[in-house]
Amino acid sequence: MLRGHLPMNQSKPFERVDLARAKMTLLRNGRIANAVVSRADIDGRSWTVKDFSGRPWYIRWFIAPFLLGRELSILSRLRNVDGIAPDSFRIDRFAMAVEYMEGSSIGHVDPSQITPAFLEAFEKLLAEMHARGVVHLDVRGSGNVMIRPDGSPGLIDFQASLYTGHMPAFLRRLLEDFDRSGALKKWLKYCPEAMGEDRRRDLERINRLRRFWIFRGYFGLKKH
Repeated sequence: MLRGHLPMNQSKPFERVDLARAKMTLLRNGRIANAVVSRADIDGRSWTVKDFSGRPWYIRWFIAPFLLGRELSILSRLRNVDGIAPDSFRIDRFAMAVEYMEGSSIGHVDPSQITPAFLEAFEKLLAEMHARGVVHLDVRGSGNVMIRPDGSPGLIDFQASLYTGHMPAFLRRLLEDFDRSGALKKWLKYCPEAMGEDRRRDLERINRLRRFWIFRGYFGLKKH
């Protein structure tokens, strides 16, 4: 899937050779099995580039194609969901690009900006993602949850995400609950007085279940 989730009749916005003339800003170097993540400004557009080309050969040839292909497939399923990057594509075997999301992660903004209206919109974003058969699995922290310039929520970095359409219903609900607990945790942190008893009970229920999840520690299910 070389074009990611760009429309099939649309050519790639740039090739690897074009990165040499782009303004590049390193965002995250990552560990040896992770991509180097950079922002590339080219031809008036900004992209997040995930590039494995500098990693050891066994990472480049065996792990990178799997990780890139899975993430692009997930993004394709989420096309036209407001709050998810609208365009992404495969640069080559070792790299992909996702349209850069302007804004800041919620861990880097004044807590007063995380309002009940923002959290309700974030819950709706998660619900729409789940309706497409996707779980993110890394939203309990703050790094992947964005507040965009218009104050609306966004989600980035789908490397740990999974497609749930083929899963048993109980497992799908369990993984969706893990995502939902990320939103509920933020209610507790930023707007506890507006959280309501139903959300509190739901968070307590999910936290009890997390102790027994066989996926804990995998697929991004971190101890946040």
